Order: sequence, then C-alpha cells, then structure tokens
Amino acid sequence: MLEKYRSVLKYALIVVLVASTFAPVTTNAHPKGKDTDSKTDFIDVAVATLWSEPDMNRTIDRPSTTNPVDMWEWTTRMSLDQKLWLVGNLQTQALYGQKVTILEEQGEWVKVAVHGQPTPKNEIGYPAWMPKTQLANNKRFEHVNHHSFALVTEPTTWLYGNASLEKEFKEISFNTRLPVINQKTDAILVATPSDGNKWISAEDVSIYDSESDIPEPTGDDLVKSAKKFLGLPYLWAGASGFGFDCSGFTHTIYKANGITIPRDSSVQATHGTPVERENLEKGDLLFFAYNEGEGSVHHVAMYIGNGKMIHSPNSSSTVEIIELADSAYEIEYAGARRYID
Repeated sequence: MLEKYRSVLKYALIVVLVASTFAPVTTNAHPKGKDTDSKTDFIDVAVATLWSEPDMNRTIDRPSTTNPVDMWEWTTRMSLDQKLWLVGNLQTQALYGQKVTILEEQGEWVKVAVHGQPTPKNEIGYPAWMPKTQLANNKRFEHVNHHSFALVTEPTTWLYGNASLEKEFKEISFNTRLPVINQKTDAILVATPSDGNKWISAEDVSIYDSESDIPEPTGDDLVKSAKKFLGLPYLWAGASGFGFDCSGFTHTIYKANGITIPRDSSVQATHGTPVERENLEKGDLLFFAYNEGEGSVHHVAMYIGNGKMIHSPNSSSTVEIIELADSAYEIEYAGARRYID
C-alpha cells in the first residue's frame, strides 16, 4: 500500500507540473476576491504562516506577517491564551523557497495551495491565506530550482552573505530546500527566491540531486530526526523548526527524510499500512481519537520503541517523549500506520 501511495503522489505531482507548464501567462493583478488563473510563486520568508481567512491577524502576530519575519519574537512573546487563539485561525506553514500556487487574491492577501502538503482540501496542495508581501516571483530562482538542492538538517540554521559564514542574512528552518549554485569545503552557495545567492554551513545541510535521491529512512533515522526537536514549544499549524503542531511535526520529519505524507493527522490516519499495537516499530505513527478512540482523529505521535512515543502535544507544552501505556492518551488510542518498508 505504501508503494501505491507513493505512486499516486508521484502521478499527482506530474499532473501539477504539466498543468503549470501549459498554463496561460498571467499578471500579478487579479480581481479582488475572485479566483485567479493558476500562477506559481515561491515563499520569500523563512516561514510563511497561513491563515484561515485574509487579514485576520492580531497586532501580536505582526512578526509573522511581515517580510522578513521574526519567528522567535512572535512565538516567545505570545501568552498561552494568545497561542490558544490561533487554534482554528491558522491552517499550516510553508518554508523559504517552497512553491505555492495562487488560487485567489483579496487586497494584500492571497489564497495559495502549498505544494508538497497533500490534503483532500485541494489536489494541488494545502490551501490557506497569506500576505502577498511574503511571496516572490523570480524567473532565475524558478530556473535554478531544478538544480541539486541543499536540505537543512538542523532545527534551524543561518544563511550568510559571505563564504566565511560571518555576515548573517536569515535564519531558516529544518526541511528548507534551496538550489545549490556552488560548493566549498565548509560552505555551500545556494540561491534564494529574491536576494540572489547566499552561503550556508555545509555541516547543516545534505545535498541531493533530486527528491528521489534522499535515502529511504529506517525507523531509527526518523526517530533521530524527531529527537532534534525535544523541548521545542508547540505552535498550532506549525510546520517548521520554530514550532510544530502534532501533524506538522510528523509530516515534516517524514518529508525531511524523503517521504511525503498527508499534512493533517486525520488524513495521515487513513494512509500508509495499518499496524497492530503489538507489532509497532520505530517510526510508526500513532493516532488518537475522541470518544475513547472511536470518534474522529485529533492527534498523532511517532512510536520510538520500548512503548514510548514522541509528539508535539498542545499549546501549553513542548515536543516530548512519553510512555503510551497509562498515559492520558492511551484511552484515545485509535490505531497506527506505517509509511516505511
């Protein structure tokens, strides 16, 4: 079933790419509140936060809606109540250089579909609203985007303005992918969506010629990636090294290891291969549902062996490891899925 799911994703990607290639040429101007012709842009901030509706952000959210963003200022300044307000008002996040398709425009906001985040909500990718100012449409970047790419493997790292890695430019997230222009022993020159070429530490990235060149992970590989984020505060809709929600965490860990799974926990729970609890292996995803496991799925964690799981639980907590047995989650256990062979 895993191979079948990968084939479906690969076919869907081909369809999207072909459709984009033959789409009519459009301008940046679209009728307010109207659907637009298909047009692709790239995320031009370290992390773009996507909203349920346009222009609903609060004053405290300003660091997340500007260009550049300051994710640490935003996430560390919010009180618990202010974090809880985000529930339902945010949808997902997209990373620097990630491709999106513009679906609709309203004032200074655009509704986009985030490529690489599968969802039943839109066949192109996860749909939600974001500020226009956080997008770039750069022909050179689109051209070099087909080069080999540097994949960030640390929770966050910096881009620099020089090869000696002294002039900081922008802090970016785990799982960010940027086209490689040149390589030195200690630094990699990468392209950016709107600021030319920048340098990144060779220690903080892996370089691949294509997505298919990322080695298929073992359960230990997935657990190792997940443990990098222990202690990171939860963020509703988060999908970056600056903060995760539960399904953003599992989606991103798998994505950084070359496997694309659905964005939301409820959909992750319907793909992959079902696994009985007594047969759990490292990297399997565990799901939890309302009504003592019989209702709708609302949470996901990753099994790490020895009866333990790692997850990003809620707005008052951080990424943590707990025992499944006798935990508050056990009564809601709704099954497990495996996405690796």
